[in-house]
Amino acid sequence: MTMRIAETVYRLAVSLWVGGVGIFTFMLTPILFRNEPRDVAARIVGLLFPGYFRWGIACGTVALISLFLSRGKGGVAQYVIIAAMLAVASFQALYVEPKAAELKKGIGSFEATPKDHPLRREFARLHGISAAGNLGVFAGGVVLVILL
Repeated sequence: MTMRIAETVYRLAVSLWVGGVGIFTFMLTPILFRNEPRDVAARIVGLLFPGYFRWGIACGTVALISLFLSRGKGGVAQYVIIAAMLAVASFQALYVEPKAAELKKGIGSFEATPKDHPLRREFARLHGISAAGNLGVFAGGVVLVILL
């Protein structure tokens, strides 16, 4: 019975994690940037990021623990994928997001600050790292869903 509950919790945690990434990345963010001025959309997304990354870390932690409690019914691949996804989400939450938020304060307005400004260039670099990490987390989640 406990193993069955752990398996169910694992499936929910993975599904909620990859679903959250998908909705945020492919629906919410594009809608905001299409319909709001860039500075407004960036401010809203910036406000959501800390909770978004905490959500991923929480779902990943629950998935890892519940996979273990289900007596490791998954293979080693599932542990490795979850650990990699957690590492990326943690890096984004603890390093990339705080640095990007600090840079945004210095930039002030993306609409008024030239793209070649050093702070904007550094922000673009961090944004690229974060976007790649986000797509990696999503891809890992899709693989985990397939393996369910």
